[in-house]
Amino acid sequence: MSTETRLYHELEPVYDRNSRVLILGSFPSVVSRKEQFYYANRTNRFWPVLSAVFEEEITDRKQFCLDHRIALWDVIESCTIHGSNDASIKDVRPNDINGLIAETSVHTIVTTGGKAAALFRKYIVTEVRHIALPSTSAANASMRLEQLIKEYQIVRSVIEEN
Repeated sequence: MSTETRLYHELEPVYDRNSRVLILGSFPSVVSRKEQFYYANRTNRFWPVLSAVFEEEITDRKQFCLDHRIALWDVIESCTIHGSNDASIKDVRPNDINGLIAETSVHTIVTTGGKAAALFRKYIVTEVRHIALPSTSAANASMRLEQLIKEYQIVRSVIEEN
């Protein structure tokens, strides 16, 4: 039987005062923790989806987000988790999502995947609009890339709202 260890979110949120949409995952994957950036696993379709949505090659992920007024973070500040398995998440302590929102122009929060949406609804109380989108993880194999791109078009739409 393995001993569970509490893991802490070590990635800084990506945002500035102009950020309009906050994209939240649940907790960084093993690969993202190792690479020290969001959605770093090459099998995750997050970056290819955003590249298609904005019709732009992404060479610098952080700068891309800032240029498009996207903030990136995760719902969880710390938890116990086995590897990258969202289903194993327990003992959640949420991040200060409202604190980040207060420093930005965020008017919409987008969660990536069912677990992130469920955690957001359970732990975060905010007046900011929430849109739950499907996971871009390879574990969500039933969702084709084209379907994900169509679903994620809403990100560009809400950023461009007045």
